[in-house]
Amino acid sequence: MSFIPAPLFRGISKEELEEIQTLQCIRQCSYSKGEAIFRMGDLVHEMGVVLTGNIYIENVDLWGNKSIIQNILAGQTFAETYVLCHEPLMVDVVCADDTKVLLIDIGTLLREENQRRIWYQKLYRNLLMNALQKNLALSNRIFCTSSKKVRGRLFSYFSFQSMQAGSMEFTIPFDRQQMADYLNVERSALSKELGKMKREGLIDFHKNRFMLKYKKADSSGLTGNSES
Repeated sequence: MSFIPAPLFRGISKEELEEIQTLQCIRQCSYSKGEAIFRMGDLVHEMGVVLTGNIYIENVDLWGNKSIIQNILAGQTFAETYVLCHEPLMVDVVCADDTKVLLIDIGTLLREENQRRIWYQKLYRNLLMNALQKNLALSNRIFCTSSKKVRGRLFSYFSFQSMQAGSMEFTIPFDRQQMADYLNVERSALSKELGKMKREGLIDFHKNRFMLKYKKADSSGLTGNSES
């Protein structure tokens, strides 16, 4: 297996990675679009790293309502918290595209007998940084879904995407239904509000490519008016 350009292995040399592979706790798997890697209730012992494609972390309630909690892109990790805490999954891990992942038995890597290996502290540090970044991503989603109105949620989400891209123009990783699932709104209400914002000259978009346009905010702190 060639060197893996993922934050989990940041600072770990090819030689150190080869040493890790001798522990036989890493395997590569391929999945098709729509296929589940893990399901809610699974007690998993392997965390994952996305090599190609991307996956969604989803929650489906007893009534079949789906929410997208997070989008995991190439290089990013998933399921590590459940593995380390030995807790059943509270979410589904589903491929958004044809996807290749590494599944890693992280418990084997973090055994006491490995603590003196050069790569151990690097891996431990990278796991901690991953956890902090996941916490930031989840905090952002909470912020994006805190407004009672669809427009407020869209403003929060677009602001975050714009800051990440460093531009007023950016591409989001969702289609309309997935965007609605992420923001916890009805798709029809989302499409209606996007149309209003476009007509008001606040945004422009084509499919999942968006452009924000500056317009002075009203006294409520939100540009334009909407009952959504």
